[in-house]
Amino acid sequence: MSKRKHSDGLPFLSLLPNLVTLLGLCAGLTSIRFVLAERYDIAAGLIIAAAIIDGLDGQLARRLNATSEMGAELDSLSDFLCFGVAPALLLFQFAFQDARGIGWICALIYASCCCLRLARFNVMTGQAENDPELKKSHFVGVPAPAGALLAMFPVFLTFEGVFNVANLDIGFAIYLALIGALMISKLPTISAKSLVIPRDKIALLFVATAGLVGLMLTRFWLSMVIICLIYIASLVHSFIQMVRKAK
Repeated sequence: MSKRKHSDGLPFLSLLPNLVTLLGLCAGLTSIRFVLAERYDIAAGLIIAAAIIDGLDGQLARRLNATSEMGAELDSLSDFLCFGVAPALLLFQFAFQDARGIGWICALIYASCCCLRLARFNVMTGQAENDPELKKSHFVGVPAPAGALLAMFPVFLTFEGVFNVANLDIGFAIYLALIGALMISKLPTISAKSLVIPRDKIALLFVATAGLVGLMLTRFWLSMVIICLIYIASLVHSFIQMVRKAK
């Protein structure tokens, strides 16, 4: 009797995380398209959508036991385009064109820092598996999706009508370069895995989340301003803790 040949195919569920990653990549590419069309609100919204998708593909891969080296590399390439290249082009077109060469230089610094942050993260991910000490310093520097949101923070304020960031072109360009520096800094950042919510605060968390979702549906850009402010507060807290430990 002849042996049955094994199928060369792969289960669809094992490919699903990579398909989700490609969906995020397409969102980032489409964001660039709308930047060129000067539809900056749609471009910014697509970068935010890419950040949401980025949080899903890794979770899917772990839940479905479908993690792979290809998936990790694909995720990093997608992150660089969505959170490095797309925001840099958006911000340059939106506010830096009158900042002479400074605007483009700062955009290049931001994108380069994003690339370096992702490369460092990939290297440390492999090394941290067998090194407990390295694992403690694994989550350092602002993650790429959070960096993109912080970079667009003044844009969110402009969309909300607080002020026009184009009037602060050089100052905003320097701000963008500083966000890039935070991405490659040694500043500890919060990992979702490390968050522990007290049982008596869970109901409050659900209420706050429901309120934020409602705000996103009615005043989307204001909700993004609030999210950025919360994250900035967490970075300030991390910096204070790091300074105290250094003393």
